[in-house]
Amino acid sequence: MNDDGTGPGLRCLVTGATGYIGGRLVPELLAAGHRVRCLARSPDRLRDQPWAGDVDVAAADVTRADSVAEAMRDIDVAYYLVHALGSGGDFEKTDRRAARVFGERARAAGVRRIVYLGGLTPVGVPERELSPHLRSRSEVGRILLDSGVPTTVLRAAVIIGSGSASFEMLRYLTERLPVMVTPRWVRTRIQPIAVRDVLRLLVGSARMPDDVNRAFDIGGPDVLTYRDMMIGYAEVAGLPHRVVLPVPVLTPRLSSLWVGLVTPVPTSIARPLTESLRHEVVCHENDIARYVPAPTGHPIGFDEAVRLALQRVRDAKVTTRWSSASLPGAPSDPLPTDPDWAGGSLYTDRRELTVDASPEALWRVIEGIGGDNGWYSFPLAWAVRGWLDRLVGGVGLRRGRRDAQRLRVGDSLDFWRVEEIEPGHLLRLRAEMRLPGLAWLEMYAERDDDGRTRYRQRALFHPHGLLGQAYWWSVSPFHAVVFGGMARNIARAAARTPLVRADERTPDR
Repeated sequence: MNDDGTGPGLRCLVTGATGYIGGRLVPELLAAGHRVRCLARSPDRLRDQPWAGDVDVAAADVTRADSVAEAMRDIDVAYYLVHALGSGGDFEKTDRRAARVFGERARAAGVRRIVYLGGLTPVGVPERELSPHLRSRSEVGRILLDSGVPTTVLRAAVIIGSGSASFEMLRYLTERLPVMVTPRWVRTRIQPIAVRDVLRLLVGSARMPDDVNRAFDIGGPDVLTYRDMMIGYAEVAGLPHRVVLPVPVLTPRLSSLWVGLVTPVPTSIARPLTESLRHEVVCHENDIARYVPAPTGHPIGFDEAVRLALQRVRDAKVTTRWSSASLPGAPSDPLPTDPDWAGGSLYTDRRELTVDASPEALWRVIEGIGGDNGWYSFPLAWAVRGWLDRLVGGVGLRRGRRDAQRLRVGDSLDFWRVEEIEPGHLLRLRAEMRLPGLAWLEMYAERDDDGRTRYRQRALFHPHGLLGQAYWWSVSPFHAVVFGGMARNIARAAARTPLVRADERTPDR
C-alpha cells in the first residue's frame, strides 16, 4: 500500500523515455510508487539519467511487433508517448503502423490500460482538414481507443516547459524579435498547459476505472492568442514590450521557413507546428477532473508556467551542456535528453592548450587569477570593461579578491563570483558585471590520455533578448585576442610556476 492509500504500485511501460514528456514522466511515476520499464530504440541514451538505475530498459522499436511484445510482458499500464514528427518521410504512415502494433501487442499481453498524450483538435473541423500533425495525432488516438484495451487519450495544445518544441519556438521568437511581422495564426486562440499539469494528469490516468475508454481535453486556466503568449512571455522574462504586426501573406510553409530562419528549431518540426496553429485549440470539456482532481494551485496559469520554465535558466550552473545545466529538480527544468536547440541560446568560446607544466602548477595559476595578478590577457581591455561596468552602476574591477592564493565558492573576484571550485581541476566564475544576459568563465587543469597537462577554458553567454544577441556578436571579434591570449598566457605562466609543497603554503585563516 502506498503512503497515499492508493494501493500497490503498478507496472508501467513508458515509450519515448528519451523524449520531452517521457523523460519527465519516468521520475514522476517512480515518485508515485510505480515500477517502470522504459522502451527505447537506443537504451544508451538513458544511461546518464539520474533515475537510470531505478528502471528496467527494453531495447525495442514500436514499429516491430516482436520487440514490443517482449517489452509489454507483465505490464499493467502502457504509456504511448512517441510520434514520428520531424523524422522525415511519411510520418503519418509511420505513426499509424506504430499505433496499431502497440495496441495489438498491449491487448495480447493483457495490459490493463493504455495512456496516450495527443493533440487538442478543434471541434467541428473534419479530420481531413486538420494539419497533418494534428490529423496524425487524432488518428493515433482513435487507433488506440479501438484496440480493445481501455485507453485514456489526453489531448493537449501548447505545452509550456523548457524543452517543449512549442515552448522553445515561442521562446526564441519572443527573445529575438522585439518587432515581429507575423502570420495570421498569431490571432488563433490557444489553451496552453503547464508541463507539470500534463505530468500530473498522465500519472493520475494510470488508475482510471477499467470502464473508462475515451479522450479528454486538457488545458490550463488561460485561453490566449499566440500574440498574447508572446507578449506574456516577454513580460515574465523581463523583456521590453513586443510589437506584433500580423500580415495575411505568410502561408504555413512560409511561416515555417520564417521560424527556421529566426529560431534553431528544425524546419521539420517547425513546419507541422506552425501548420497546426491555424486551428483554434481550446478545451470544450474538463471531464478529466472527475478522475484526476486538481490539487490546490492547479492547473497552473500561463504566466506562472513560463516563470517556472525560465527559473532554472536564471539559477543555472553551466556544466557540459546548456540543456543539462544541472540535474532537474522539477518537470519544468531542462533535461540532458532535450534536443540541443532547447533551453534558449548559449554561446560558447572554447580554448584548449597543452601546457609544459604539471597540473598542480597550472592549477596554482588558475586559482590565483584576478585581483593584483590580473587576467593574463590585454590588461587595457579588462580595465576598460571594468570602467564601463562602473559607469553603468556595476561593480567593476574594484573588488579584487579576498585571498591572494586561494578561492572558495561564493568569493567575489573582481566583477566575477566563484560559483564552483573543484580543487586542482575546475574553477567556474559567474559574471556580476552589468550584461544583457548571463555569463560564465570556466578554467580546467587536466591530464589527457597521453599524460600531458591540458588547459581548457570556456566562456559562456546566455543572451537576454535582442540586446543580448547583439552584445555577443559585437564582442565576439575580440575573443581571439582576449580569451585566446588569456589561454596562452596562463599556459606560459604555469610553465614558469614553481611547485610549492602543501606544508609550505600559507595556512588558511
